[in-house]
Amino acid sequence: MEILVHKGNHEIGGTCIQVTSGLTTILLDVGLPLSAESVHVDVSRLKVDAVLVSHPHRDHFGLMASLPPGTPVYIGKLARSLIDATQVFLGKDRYALDFHDLKAWQPFTIGGFTITPHLVDHSAVDAYAFLIEAEGKRLFYSGDLRSHGRKGKLFENLVQRPIRDIDLLFLEGTMLHRNNNLFPDETAIENTIFQTIQQQKNISFLLSSSQNIDRIVSAHRACKKASKLLIIDIYTAWVLEQLRQITENTPAMDWPEIRVFASHSQDEKLKAKPDYFSDFRKRLYRHRVKREELHATPEAFLYFGKMSSFHLIDKFKSAAAPVNVIYSQWLGYLDGSHPNCFGSDRISAYRTDPEVNFVYAHTSGHAPVADLQRLATALNPRKLVPIHTVHGEDFSQLFANVVTLNDGERWSL
Repeated sequence: MEILVHKGNHEIGGTCIQVTSGLTTILLDVGLPLSAESVHVDVSRLKVDAVLVSHPHRDHFGLMASLPPGTPVYIGKLARSLIDATQVFLGKDRYALDFHDLKAWQPFTIGGFTITPHLVDHSAVDAYAFLIEAEGKRLFYSGDLRSHGRKGKLFENLVQRPIRDIDLLFLEGTMLHRNNNLFPDETAIENTIFQTIQQQKNISFLLSSSQNIDRIVSAHRACKKASKLLIIDIYTAWVLEQLRQITENTPAMDWPEIRVFASHSQDEKLKAKPDYFSDFRKRLYRHRVKREELHATPEAFLYFGKMSSFHLIDKFKSAAAPVNVIYSQWLGYLDGSHPNCFGSDRISAYRTDPEVNFVYAHTSGHAPVADLQRLATALNPRKLVPIHTVHGEDFSQLFANVVTLNDGERWSL
């Protein structure tokens, strides 16, 4: 096998790894870089037979639009549904690619490659690591993973029943110089949400990603304990509808503790695509909460929002009873260096706003160093290559058999 990392050796996000065996070439992810200064990879010029997408975060799939139409893309069925939903709500066309559904632990072939997807715990649902076999060699690509989410058993299974004879491990290192000490797991998040909302005198807003299902579960559990109602927007309700196709155990808009706030802009998206949404809009309006209800008894609600929710947050600001803003994402988005993150400047300003009680409550979607070391020890690869990290040069101090590559450097396995 020949390896060529186009992007990801020295940055978090934008991952794109090319693997070739014989006449067959595949890409592991086609990510959009998170940094505006990062040089994009022109994937339209790459001759590939297929693309494997590990999970539905833009830093792993965001360059799919540049792939030639009809390119085979292997991705989880739910992950594809969520990507489609994002496109529709942004008013964009869905990707004109040849999608193939992944199934956990079920091998499939592409040319001379045999590929086995391994479902992993991450802050995105339907996330996979990949075992890739060809020419008698075995490559394992971690994708993004962790052990401290609500699906942590998946990580423990990899450690307790490791794959043997790994020639090369691509191991993500997002958390190499970070830690989860404040909020080690989702239970800690749930407890902070509960403590914030239980005696509230005004509405609370929880700012997170609609695709972070673990966080929605934490919010719902906290609301149930505090006897509050969880408010979600139309997009989040649709995400939960997609998840319902594979499990009935995840919160949904028809659960008794949940209501849907129907903004005009999102409602217009539903009306514009009746064939795509079917009877979803009709069912959604049975569980709608109106703006007047929110203002009448704001203390009864926790609103699951996004950075762009600042317009709504401002309408509830009051010196008499501060509005709670529970920020539940990476703090780095608020440092002023992410101009494409709409609303980040306004949310950042809430940290010093006397009419806002700003609460930080977040645990990473990525494994800290100790867990990465446990995984690397269990897999015991002959070579370990850092990926999805800005600290690849430090891996050799923490792991054995490290090989550090540069973007654009070819390497034979």
